[in-house]
Amino acid sequence: MICHACNNLGKRILLRVLFFLLIFTTMSDVFSETYRFTLLHTSDEHSVLTPLPAIDYLPDTDDRSLGGFARLSGWVKQVEEKKGEEEVLLLSSGDYIGGSPFAWLILEGYAPEIEIMREIGYDAVTMGNHEFDYGPEVLASYYQRAGYPTVVSDLPVLVSNLDIPESHALNDVGLKDNMIIELKNGLKIGITGVLGEDAYALAPEAMPVGVYNPMENVQRQADLLREKGAQIIILLSHSGWDEDKRIAEGTSGVDIILGGHDHIETEKPQKVNESFIMHSSYYLRKAGMLEVVFNTESGVVSFANDDNDQPFLVELDSSIKEDTVIRKKIESYAEKLNVFVSEFSDSMFFDVNAPVISSEFALKKPEEFTETTVGNFLTDAMRLESEKVLGKNVDIAFQANGVIRGELNPGTMPAKLNQISFLDLVTIAGLGTGPDLRPGYPLVSFYLNAREVYNVFEIVSLLSQIMGDTYFLQVSGMKYTYDPGKAYWLKIPFTGIPIPAYRAVKDIYIYQGGGIQHEQGYAKLNRNDDRLYHLVSDHYLTSFLPMVGEMLPELAVVLKDENGNPQNVDQTIIYENGRELKVWESLARYAISFGTKEGEIAKMSDEYRQVQQRIIKDKGIPLAVWGWSGVGALLIGLGMLVRWITVKIRKRKRTRSVN
Repeated sequence: MICHACNNLGKRILLRVLFFLLIFTTMSDVFSETYRFTLLHTSDEHSVLTPLPAIDYLPDTDDRSLGGFARLSGWVKQVEEKKGEEEVLLLSSGDYIGGSPFAWLILEGYAPEIEIMREIGYDAVTMGNHEFDYGPEVLASYYQRAGYPTVVSDLPVLVSNLDIPESHALNDVGLKDNMIIELKNGLKIGITGVLGEDAYALAPEAMPVGVYNPMENVQRQADLLREKGAQIIILLSHSGWDEDKRIAEGTSGVDIILGGHDHIETEKPQKVNESFIMHSSYYLRKAGMLEVVFNTESGVVSFANDDNDQPFLVELDSSIKEDTVIRKKIESYAEKLNVFVSEFSDSMFFDVNAPVISSEFALKKPEEFTETTVGNFLTDAMRLESEKVLGKNVDIAFQANGVIRGELNPGTMPAKLNQISFLDLVTIAGLGTGPDLRPGYPLVSFYLNAREVYNVFEIVSLLSQIMGDTYFLQVSGMKYTYDPGKAYWLKIPFTGIPIPAYRAVKDIYIYQGGGIQHEQGYAKLNRNDDRLYHLVSDHYLTSFLPMVGEMLPELAVVLKDENGNPQNVDQTIIYENGRELKVWESLARYAISFGTKEGEIAKMSDEYRQVQQRIIKDKGIPLAVWGWSGVGALLIGLGMLVRWITVKIRKRKRTRSVN
């Protein structure tokens, strides 16, 4: 029999429970809110104002190029329109300067990148190592020409860990440590920026500006922003993926790290400790889009992308309608660039978008620490064009991967099939400046004996194993075999400092022929040969060689003239008609040298279709195995010695006690 009284009591209890749950939920909503906003992110724009490859960029058509600030601006407007009342922030993690020839306009008195970014509506940017390519004095002038510090409220430059001398002009442009943006819905977002130590190490022109410890500054800024009422903390970091992870692991309170520097892309934010880390590609090929959700009660940050079927990375292709205002601004800068190139080259080149060479194949960099076809082409250009200017044979030319800024991809559109434009060509070699403060690293010419030539490649083997592919060399006029595992014995624990072994380079052969290097015709370089060999490289890279020799005397390199007299790096610069010969200039001249008939576009030599075994990697057992084996044996020996001494002492004590 059913107990009606019990049944009614159960119903009353259930109704009360539901009532209290409703009241609790209602009260919970009073004390907690869910905020939403959209975060757009770019990094490592590198003065690439127009899409790449430039030869494939055909405005208002369905082309195959990627990027460009006009597309970015058009996309931002699309997102803002779609989001309606939900607010959208646009941020950059730095390196908006340096790479494309458009950066050369900085030395001509313009500030194209930051002016365009301000007009697009970026909410904040930080600084990368390439912002210092032309030195901190030029950088200060760059910001001032763009209207800083007056316009700093329009586009704040956030970098919290720069050590700037008191009297330096960078102190006068309005750089900020942090900022708080309060959205219309009341959410307070704290933003700070940092330049990583690894990135700063690649900014030799930054002196006398230094950097303070990034991790300590990030924690300090996060704490300050929390004290000011920030509910979400965003870090704009130009540090690279590994250092971003260390910052996330070593700090608290940072919700989102938007990173850059090493040109990688994450398909979605990666959670490390308390922080989500996102890297959003480079050259504006793609942009990051994070649909942020924040719960005030839990303090938890999450993303609605998956729920909305919205990718975290968006490709900026021709399906995006360009912002015509930004496009016209870029076109005006292109005209200024044409004027500069024409004047600098004595009208040899006058249109940066014009094709200079055709190729039926791409010149690629498929993987790290290997010979590449694009590296062969560039170093051949340096060697052979230097010979023309100097009127002397050049034995060896070399260039570092970090200065070779990409690949050469011929046009794929029917109207531009197989063509490579001036802009695409020189973008791979357009970094830096020389003592003349004109665009591009100058070529340098110097002489070394055979042992010093070996030392150069021992230095590079050591540096590339410690600091990465950036320091790996491409070569012309020679071939060599090396074993990366024999660059050092071992690394000292907790410091990462290597103990050099000076055994990485097994042999070097000098090419004996003329013109493009072939697979035949070499003579082995004897380490004890006193003859002086003629080398060519760039001013930036060569400046490091004597410094390494000072720290490691076994790898000493003394730059010399053809008579053996020591020279400093500035004395080795190659001049033509009183001005510096630039790396990008030698590359452009070399490209058009393949032309056979006047008025016809040059054609790439088939020699560059594949690599030529200039660099041979011979991997044996790493010395570190023997090094740690030796350490292990030493420790075992020491342990046995201690044990033997202990036994002797105990026996002696027992003997004394008996006596």
